[in-house]
Amino acid sequence: MTLLALAAALAAMLANTAATLLEALGSRRATPDRPVWRQPAYLVGLALDGLGWVLAVLALRTLPVFAVQSVLTSSVAVTTLASHRFDVRRLPRAQLAGVVGVVVGLVLVAGSAATGRAPALPAAAVPVLVAAALVLVAVALPVARSGRPFVTAAVAGAAYGGAALSVRALHTTAALASDLTLLAHPLTYAVVVFGAVGVVLVAAALRHGAPGPVTAVLSVTEILLPGAAGLVLLGDAVRPGWEPALAVGVVAVVGSVVLLARAEQPSRRVPA
Repeated sequence: MTLLALAAALAAMLANTAATLLEALGSRRATPDRPVWRQPAYLVGLALDGLGWVLAVLALRTLPVFAVQSVLTSSVAVTTLASHRFDVRRLPRAQLAGVVGVVVGLVLVAGSAATGRAPALPAAAVPVLVAAALVLVAVALPVARSGRPFVTAAVAGAAYGGAALSVRALHTTAALASDLTLLAHPLTYAVVVFGAVGVVLVAAALRHGAPGPVTAVLSVTEILLPGAAGLVLLGDAVRPGWEPALAVGVVAVVGSVVLLARAEQPSRRVPA
């Protein structure tokens, strides 16, 4: 089951990688006459985002949030390799170090994750997640109009992280016995709100910033905030004695993602 969950998370990462590049292309081609919602590349990107989301949901049934989100952030490393036709010999030293750091970090994070879910959902989880969704709805429009791609990407990362936390919490809730109870649960709508806010803010961030740095900020936020919240709020667990490995793995992934974003080459930029 753990291997299947890891495979689902890796497949979700690949889908999200392609989706980010296509959404960036569609966002930059947008004009007043043909807004981003009418750009074919952007719509295909959204479809791939949907596929990635379904796969991530499957992974979250077994793996804690910090493990799944860490796997998803390795999209930056895959984009770097793809830009060099997956020929490691073509990579500059900084990018090679970044790719190696992501791989090593993911191994440590995945190895430290205790599989399964908490026996019961903590009482604070639902109200905290619903309140966070409402706050993000309130700030989404001002942030999207701010013209600050890094701030926008960070808030988008928080939104996507909130969606992952809500899905994980729904999996933990034993009371969900049918589709009707699922539709009546407030976390179901929190997932929709978090996801919609994330999509809108990512489009705004990519409209004003380069895909590499924007993806880096998005990825770092998606690891740190929801990963910590999953441990504190949802009862996600680390394997006994693996806490140092988890800390080293998270630092390696975050640092490597930032390094790869800063080392972005012109060949990786999405054409206008």
